[in-house]
Amino acid sequence: MPTPPPAAVHRTGVLTWLTVYVVLLFAIPSRLVINALGSAGAPSMLFGLASALVWFLTQLWRPVGERPSRRPIRLALAIFLVSTGISYVVAMLRPIDHDEISPADVALLVVVSWAGIVLTAHDGLASRRDVDVVVRRFALMGGLMALVGLAQYVTRQPLVDRISVPGLTAVSGVDAFFRAGQVRISGTATHPIEFGALLTILLPLALHGALHPAGLGMVRRWFPPVTIGLALALSMSRSAYVGLAVALLVLLCGWPPRLRWSVGAAVGIGGAALCLAIPPLFRSVRSMFVTAKEDPSITSRTDSYAVALQFIQDAPVFGRGMGTFLPKYRIFDNTFLGQLVSGGLVGTVAFVAIPLTAMVVLLRLRHRWADPQASDLALSLTAGIAAGTVALAFFDGFAFPMTMGTFFLTLGIAGALARLHREDPPDPPPMSAADAGTTTSVRAPAGRELGSDVLA
Repeated sequence: MPTPPPAAVHRTGVLTWLTVYVVLLFAIPSRLVINALGSAGAPSMLFGLASALVWFLTQLWRPVGERPSRRPIRLALAIFLVSTGISYVVAMLRPIDHDEISPADVALLVVVSWAGIVLTAHDGLASRRDVDVVVRRFALMGGLMALVGLAQYVTRQPLVDRISVPGLTAVSGVDAFFRAGQVRISGTATHPIEFGALLTILLPLALHGALHPAGLGMVRRWFPPVTIGLALALSMSRSAYVGLAVALLVLLCGWPPRLRWSVGAAVGIGGAALCLAIPPLFRSVRSMFVTAKEDPSITSRTDSYAVALQFIQDAPVFGRGMGTFLPKYRIFDNTFLGQLVSGGLVGTVAFVAIPLTAMVVLLRLRHRWADPQASDLALSLTAGIAAGTVALAFFDGFAFPMTMGTFFLTLGIAGALARLHREDPPDPPPMSAADAGTTTSVRAPAGRELGSDVLA
């Protein structure tokens, strides 16, 4: 039996590695951890740390003199890691409460774990096909998680409290959440807000997979976007609805007119059908935005600005250290505000620079790509990253591992797509049978639009 080439082994290993990470991230409820490790014992987090170690070792074995191509997303991540490390050192050098030390240690490990996933995807995916496979598997797991949420809505039961994994211990209870009499579904996530936020990141990727068949059947293609879209509609999460609006806005602005009107009409008809089928849902969603000024969760967020300002003034540059601002001081429900306090102005700018860099790089590349499928993937990743970034302003994302794992893996996939575009131009779209007989050109027929094969 012939030995597979090293490139094939590498590709299979990275795809399997990232697939295992996605399964650990979504299939195991966030509340289940290795008891001896406490909050640092989530399987997905430990797998991310292993990813960081493996990536570091591969860099040591890289051939001497090899010059990697320009990788702005990885550079932005490196700046964030350096700022986080400096913030940690500053925190350890100042007078610090004893109960802040352990959370600071865990926060540092969590950031390294996220970085390990970004770098593994960014540098490990070896071809456009690899990127497509990871995106489809990512979306499929999101669809399965959304299905769990839909089951929670129907049964009005959390269901995940029945999941147990040998060696893991539950660090918190599970309850069905309600708002205005409606169930707030959470899937295997810690909270409905986390559930909604990560689904807004995955919906554009699921739509990309549905619009580009890749030999898959109708059910396999449309299962992820349909279940994710329905779960988002029933999520009863303000941040999820805002993130959904952002994702759809980016997609609709970038799609060709025909696809734009078709999807826009489908969203409108689907929303109207849900409102007619579940009238209390429409009233509850409307109330969430119309009466937002009287909502205690909104006033709590706005009242946090003055509290945050006091802490920011004490340590404006590098903050008081990630993980050191404990819930006993205040819960901001705003990732960026919390980062200003914990990581200071430098840490916040460095963190925001990662998704901004990814979106700018993707938008610039999609206009240079002749392949409409590659261009749409860049647009979908941009929409998911934009939705996730906006959603982080509505809750403390750093406290929810599932959302941040989803967010950082998406950034890693975006980095891989950008790297592959620079190092290896994408394969041109295949010729039709008619074209094959008349020309040797492999470019797409003039005037062909994205999604025309689906909408024809």
